[in-house]
Amino acid sequence: MSAHCQLTGVKPVFGNHVSHSHRRTRRRWNPNIQRRRYWLPSEGRFVRLTLSARAIKTVDTIGIESAVAQIRARGGKV
Repeated sequence: MSAHCQLTGVKPVFGNHVSHSHRRTRRRWNPNIQRRRYWLPSEGRFVRLTLSARAIKTVDTIGIESAVAQIRARGGKV
């Protein structure tokens, strides 16, 4: 499972871990990715989406129909 959100497009970001002695090693910040299953009434089926925690709240606000429309507009497969 790749660590990117289908709705917002958020991906891992990279940077440096800086120790007390100021040695730098590469590190990665992963988004909070969850797999959620939603009922899509217009198609009469469940869809499984890979979403960040913020995107789950967005789906609760705007609704699953418009969220799926946004994903398809970005070129994503649902």
